[in-house]
Amino acid sequence: MITLEERIARTQRLLRRLEEDQPYLQVRLSVLGAEHRESANAFADRMRAEAEAELQRLLAEREIAQVSGLRS
Repeated sequence: MITLEERIARTQRLLRRLEEDQPYLQVRLSVLGAEHRESANAFADRMRAEAEAELQRLLAEREIAQVSGLRS
């Protein structure tokens, strides 16, 4: 099982890669029709939103673990 810190790092890498890929994604999608472009952009937006939400959840989990560790 991967540690919480590894999961945080993976999620941060995913978000960074998605952000860095944005200009290239637009180029790749430019050959598609409008409907396909919209669908692909919506999917990319959902992936980004889900990754951001996951990162926030993991960071909150880490903070709870740190506070719990201080109380022990």
